[in-house]
Amino acid sequence: MGIAIALIVIVIGSIIFHFLSPWMMTPLASNWGSIDDTMLITLIITGIVFIAINFFIAFAVIKYRHDKNRKSKYEPENKKLEVWLTVITSIGIVAMLAPGLVVYSDVVTVPEEADVVEVVGQQWSWSFRFPGADGELGKSGVEHISIDNPFGVDPLDPLGQDDVLISGNRLVLPIDRPVKVLMRSKDVLHNFYVPQFRVKMDMVPGTVSYIWFTPTITGEFEILCAEFCGVGHFNMRGYVEVMSQQDFDSWLAQQPTFSQALAKNSSEALSVTAQSGKDLSQISGCLGCHNFTDSSIGPTWKNLYGKMQTLADGSQVLVDDAYLKESVLNPTAKIVKGFAPIMPVMQLNDLEMDSIIAYIKEKGGVEGEAAAPEISGEQLALNKGCYACHSIDGSKMLGPSWKGLFNSEKSLASGQVITVDEEYLKESIFQPNAKIVAGYPPVMPPPVINEQEAQAIIDFIKTL
Repeated sequence: MGIAIALIVIVIGSIIFHFLSPWMMTPLASNWGSIDDTMLITLIITGIVFIAINFFIAFAVIKYRHDKNRKSKYEPENKKLEVWLTVITSIGIVAMLAPGLVVYSDVVTVPEEADVVEVVGQQWSWSFRFPGADGELGKSGVEHISIDNPFGVDPLDPLGQDDVLISGNRLVLPIDRPVKVLMRSKDVLHNFYVPQFRVKMDMVPGTVSYIWFTPTITGEFEILCAEFCGVGHFNMRGYVEVMSQQDFDSWLAQQPTFSQALAKNSSEALSVTAQSGKDLSQISGCLGCHNFTDSSIGPTWKNLYGKMQTLADGSQVLVDDAYLKESVLNPTAKIVKGFAPIMPVMQLNDLEMDSIIAYIKEKGGVEGEAAAPEISGEQLALNKGCYACHSIDGSKMLGPSWKGLFNSEKSLASGQVITVDEEYLKESIFQPNAKIVAGYPPVMPPPVINEQEAQAIIDFIKTL
């Protein structure tokens, strides 16, 4: 009897948890609502089977519980029951598989009017290539990849001369236009995944895979690598920015083409300047892990040049030209204490290396440090994942919405009523479990931001 009651409680509890669960899917931002529908059909069918089986077991445990006066009846076959079980099981399997096959057919059938963009993955960054005025991407290959041609575009292919190259982690797309995304990897397995678009695909070295979708909502959406690609996998992130067609056309027209990049490299020698070093740092992806704040993923470049750096073995080294050059060209030679050895080897010549060092000197020297760049609270909230739990439009998510939050009154789980001011917000950021708002679980992780960044986020919340 106890087992039967436990099974019934588990079923009822599972149903309640499903309808009250905070772990809902991210908002849909593309045309692939059919994928959500397919998942929902599968959930309903498996849910019905789960409930039916557990209730049947509970019924059998109660009805056929031990009774010394009951005699068992030997029945090796029951054709009627077998037919019913076979038919019902077949219907359930077909009902789960058929929608998936229909959706898969749609996924692999790209509309003729779809735009084309190429995504290139490498440890641990993204880059993108758009076709130019001719509407076609040029040929590419690993044999053409160099520091001057990171995409490996064939310089002899006329179709590639007007290709637009985006060396950064931000993909810009127009709204309501179908786009076919070609994907290739320079090194190891990667996976291009935008949760809000409901599509993802592996990127296999030596092959070109593809997906297609139509963005339906303007805004920024995070790109994740969903295939473990090494120790820096966690940091392989980017953003898709969806904007109006007019804004997209204007943005695209301002981006350099492959031929322009080649002409610049051949006609202009790189000068050893901080600006050249900044440009190289952006193109090479250095600024994805290093910056001039106290919260960079790799060792900060803030006040770096000229300081004594403590290494993982406890020794210290002076940060000078020789140390910086060695750290870039042989990143595992001297690991800074508190940081993982995840930096890939950079293929830079002496002139390029000297330019990056000049940039670090100018912006990150111990003496004459440049003013820190202004921090955007809105961008910080996006980068730190705050929007995964807090909405800015008033919709209910895992955490309280930020819309109208500042100066409002909130009831806490303890029964206390507080006014949301700066002091409360700062405490909630740095000590997230100190005061839990009623109706929300204590699941917010400890922060990975400093006080300046926290204040920027608070200032952003005030504007909502």
